[in-house]
Amino acid sequence: MQAIPCVLMRGGTSRGPFFLANHLPADVALRDELLLNLMGSGHELEIDGIGGGSPQTSKVAIVSTSDHPDADVDYLFVQVMVNQRRVDTAPNCGNMLCAVGPFAIEHGLVKVSTPVTRVRIRNLNTNTLVDSEVQTPKGKVRYEGDTCIDGVPGSAAPIKLTFLDAAGAKTGQLLPTGTVRDHFDGVDATCIDMAMPMVLVQAEALGKTGYETPAELDADTALLERLERIRLQAGAAMGLGDVSQMVIPKPVLLAPPREGGTLSTRYFMPHTCHRSIAATGAIGLASACALPGSVAFDIAPITGAALVRLEHPGGEIEVSLAPGEDAQPHSMQASLIRTARRLFAGDVYVPQALRGTPRKN
Repeated sequence: MQAIPCVLMRGGTSRGPFFLANHLPADVALRDELLLNLMGSGHELEIDGIGGGSPQTSKVAIVSTSDHPDADVDYLFVQVMVNQRRVDTAPNCGNMLCAVGPFAIEHGLVKVSTPVTRVRIRNLNTNTLVDSEVQTPKGKVRYEGDTCIDGVPGSAAPIKLTFLDAAGAKTGQLLPTGTVRDHFDGVDATCIDMAMPMVLVQAEALGKTGYETPAELDADTALLERLERIRLQAGAAMGLGDVSQMVIPKPVLLAPPREGGTLSTRYFMPHTCHRSIAATGAIGLASACALPGSVAFDIAPITGAALVRLEHPGGEIEVSLAPGEDAQPHSMQASLIRTARRLFAGDVYVPQALRGTPRKN
């Protein structure tokens, strides 16, 4: 067996191992096979690996120094399927992203400053840039603090993420179908690509309240089948082709708020309902509220700079939305506060045959 250094981290409401790119095989196919094995993919509990048995805890982050003039580090996100022996590197993950800054600082990839270190991150999945502000008093990453985020017990130090060029992250267009409203499987929908490609549908259009628990929605096979039909049609219309083996676009059910927020959401990953919400999904949903004609705007119209509060099964998440210099939807900037925690550092073991040739960077 071969040992590979890794750090297990919680990022927002997600968790997974973080690796330096030069500790993994340079060959992509071999790398993916290694990740499937070390996570235990193909078993519902991921019992023979370090995965957590759910999409939120079966995630991997790969970090390296960046050659981009506006970035300090590169970050590749890998979604490792739990029950299938398959990985997906199409989307970004904003929750895992919030732990990239601390990881990069502690591995000497970024020059630290006091009391806050700004880490400029390029996400390789979407080729977009994100600024991360990490608390580093006396030059050390601080994880403890008073910031609470719904979906995570306790409190921790805040990490501010600002998405600089999130519009068209995967498709190249904020509205990849060319219109703010489409019609799939008998219902109106909005297809948006702002940090994460998503297809948004009002819950009542599918006979739901939008306040159901994730367990109730996951048990509704008729709903899941219809959401998948909508997702496949939306994927084709967005120029993504056949998305049956991809985790994008993400389907999202919307409803009016009932806890004093801006919008109530049920976010799918894409075949199970998220227990809270993805950070990248929150960026797109907040932006959709500022798009006249969208199904989100119908429920929660937003104009100008605003604090958008998105209700989800675990509570709510706040997104600060600001118009760009040209006041156009595609130039909107969004930021949010997340927290992260270093959980474990050590070696994960894989069969020697999977080790391959490490990357040089």
